[in-house]
Amino acid sequence: MIKMIVSDMDGTLLSSNKQLPRDFLAVFNRLKAEGIQFVVASGRQYYTLEDEFKHLNHNIVFVAENGGFIKWSGGEMVTRSVKPKDASGLINRIRAIEGANIVLCGKDGAYVEDTSKDFVSEMSKYYVRHKIVEDLTFVQDDILKIAVNDFSNMESSTYPQLKELSNDFQISTSSPIWLDIMPKGTNKGNAIKFLQEKFGVSKEQTVVFGDYLNDLEMMTEAKYSYAMANAHSLVKEAAAFEALSNDQEGVTKAIIALLDE
Repeated sequence: MIKMIVSDMDGTLLSSNKQLPRDFLAVFNRLKAEGIQFVVASGRQYYTLEDEFKHLNHNIVFVAENGGFIKWSGGEMVTRSVKPKDASGLINRIRAIEGANIVLCGKDGAYVEDTSKDFVSEMSKYYVRHKIVEDLTFVQDDILKIAVNDFSNMESSTYPQLKELSNDFQISTSSPIWLDIMPKGTNKGNAIKFLQEKFGVSKEQTVVFGDYLNDLEMMTEAKYSYAMANAHSLVKEAAAFEALSNDQEGVTKAIIALLDE
C-alpha cells in the first residue's frame, strides 16, 4: 500500500511553462482522501514552494533547498547549515569564475549581489523571497546552500572548477544552468529517509518522481522510482520506471495508474 508520494518540481511536476498539471487538484484530493502523504522535494526555496501551494500548504510536506530545509504541518528542520567561514570562502572562490552568479540561500530568504536583468529574472523564479545586498560575506542567516548560475558555461567551465570541492561539500546540478553547493550529506534522498522514519513509511510504500541530477539520491529510497521521459539519462538509469514527460502531465498520470491498480 502506497503511503507517500514525492515529486520534484521543475522538469517533473511543472510543465515547461511552470504550470501544475490540469488535474493536480483532483489527484491531490484523492491522495488526501486515501491517507497518502504528498511531498514536494525541490531545489527551490521554501517560500517559493509555499507560494505555489498556498491553498494546500497545510497538507503538503515541503523538502526545500534540495533537502536543506524540511517543513511539515507542526514542524520544521534545517538539516545542516554551511559554516560562515566556509560560506565566505566559497563566495570568494565563485566570484573568481567568469560568468558565474551567486545566490546565497538562507533560512529567512535568498541574497544576491548581481542586479543584471537576466539573472534577477531567472533567480526570481525559484527564490521569491530575496534581497539584494552589497556583500554576501556579511549576510547573517542560516545558510542552507549556495546556488550558482551560469547561463553559458556551466558544463564547460563553472562545474569543472567547483566539482573538486565534492570531497567536502555536496555538489549537485539541478539544471543545465544551475548548480548547488550544500553541506556534505544534504540531498533529497536523505530528506526522504528522514520523512519515512518520521511518518512510519517504508521504501516499499514510497513513490518518487524526478528528472535531473539533484533527484538521483531519491531514486534509491523508493520501490516506485520514476524518471520523467524528459529526464537526464543518469536519472533514467537509476529509476525503476519511466513516466511521461512533464509536458504530458506524467506525474499525475502515473499516480492515477498506481492508485487504480
